[in-house]
Amino acid sequence: MPKYSTGGGGGGDDGDACELCGRETTALRKATVAGAKLLVCSNCRPHDDAGNAPSDRGGPSGGSRGGSSGGSSGGTGSGSGATESRNKELARKQAKMYDSATGDSKRWEEEGTSYESDRLPYLVSGYGDLVTEARQDAGLTVEEVAAELELDEDDLLAVEDGRAATANVGGSVVRALEERFGIDVVDE
Repeated sequence: MPKYSTGGGGGGDDGDACELCGRETTALRKATVAGAKLLVCSNCRPHDDAGNAPSDRGGPSGGSRGGSSGGSSGGTGSGSGATESRNKELARKQAKMYDSATGDSKRWEEEGTSYESDRLPYLVSGYGDLVTEARQDAGLTVEEVAAELELDEDDLLAVEDGRAATANVGGSVVRALEERFGIDVVDE
């Protein structure tokens, strides 16, 4: 099981396990991952924030952390390229995930949006209870009111539940209910 270090210990006698993934190995190297100084295996070295994890030895830093202050442009440039490459890959993956999560946007591109055409007005506090009480006083069910006013039952239920704004109910639904039952739920 991986353990997460705060950088206080140097590995000591904790064993030969990567502090990031938990893999047991004797080839551990120091790396800074998300600000934490950890002993990591070769598989986790690419997560090193410095980006110079592949060159553990042989450079001016000698494998220690702090290579960005004492190196020439050659050492820093390779680390920067690796970081830039990782950042581009991360951005590409995030964009792909966002696109798949948001679904198809062709409808919005072709039809546009109509947020202003049927805006929901400001409603009085407790508007849902007012509508429910008026409907029940008239002796009607949700289904009957929805059919009579040619409304979606879900929209009517959302108004009665007091969640017209979160359910994207249009202002025309609220106005139709006001007119039908002779009540005032719009805060003017």
